[in-house]
Amino acid sequence: NEQVVTLLLTLFSLGIGAGSLACEKLSGGRVEIGLVPFGSIGLTVFAMDMFFAVDGSLAGTSLIGAAEFLQRPEAWRVIVDVVLLGAFGGLYIVPLYALIQSRAQPAYRSRVIAGNNILNALLMVISAIVAAVLLGPAQMSIPQLFLITAIMNLAVAAFIYTLVPEFLVRFVAWILVHTLYRIKKTGMDNIPEEGGAILVCNHVSFVDALVLGGCVRRPVRFVMYHKIFQVPVLSWFFRTVKAIPIAPAKENPQLLESAMDEIARELAEGNVVCVFPEGGLTADGEIAEFKGGVARMLERSAVPVIPMALSGMWGSFFSRARGAAMGSLPRRFWSRIHLDVGAAIAPEQADANSLRSAVAALRTRA
Repeated sequence: NEQVVTLLLTLFSLGIGAGSLACEKLSGGRVEIGLVPFGSIGLTVFAMDMFFAVDGSLAGTSLIGAAEFLQRPEAWRVIVDVVLLGAFGGLYIVPLYALIQSRAQPAYRSRVIAGNNILNALLMVISAIVAAVLLGPAQMSIPQLFLITAIMNLAVAAFIYTLVPEFLVRFVAWILVHTLYRIKKTGMDNIPEEGGAILVCNHVSFVDALVLGGCVRRPVRFVMYHKIFQVPVLSWFFRTVKAIPIAPAKENPQLLESAMDEIARELAEGNVVCVFPEGGLTADGEIAEFKGGVARMLERSAVPVIPMALSGMWGSFFSRARGAAMGSLPRRFWSRIHLDVGAAIAPEQADANSLRSAVAALRTRA
């Protein structure tokens, strides 16, 4: 009866509140869209579980109140599903609203939010009509409606994360950073909020790009060695995140020119490009000599160069501290690492030696 409806709506609301508050803790006080895929996965999983939780045992010929409902063991699975649907809904929607407010130009922000609200209201009406048709003429049950909604949510999420790979990158980076590492960031405000820029960083492990991609607020286009770019399975991910494959001139001059053209195009469009100027992973934990690729990029695109330094990654499972990277079992978890970002360097001053010195000074400071 209405007591059970009120109970479930109350628990659902409490779940939304808990998930929304959890965003502050999980995002580290900034806009973290990596939580959006996490939220959509939870919505799908627990909507599907709602279908399996209600097997007909809760159905009856007479209405029951909240007290009798809570006495049934199978009701508690429904309660858990309802609460977690709300919680993951909060994790899903809060970062998206924050993203709208942070990315929209101030002059158009109110109109963007208003347009979003109109679309939400429209889709609520459409979803109500679809639900009425499925529950009426189609004679589906409410659990089946949850299942259909979960499947539709999964399909749309997969499409959106392929269309906008930044969500996927942030999600993978967020999982990595919150399972293997604890990262301390300084100087992040030195990265410009808009306009083209080149990020340069020392290269310690195979997950450096994921760590940087999860820390930098803006989408980053990473320049990477073409043979790694072509690794099976991973190549799909690299293409999805719009990484730029590159090769030395003596190895593949055509690919090098193509990469330089792509880098110039990204910078001209106001995007951020990240380069590891050492040209490979460090073999001893020290910063190797920087190559001259950044100078060549700056000849075509006069943009600021932002030096960055990663510390604490040496000795991790993904570094070459014990020979080949990923060649042995991990020896430590929850490693503390640092990312220090320096002041922008003007393009005319950004030669290989000065950039290496800037990165080395940042790493020493950490």
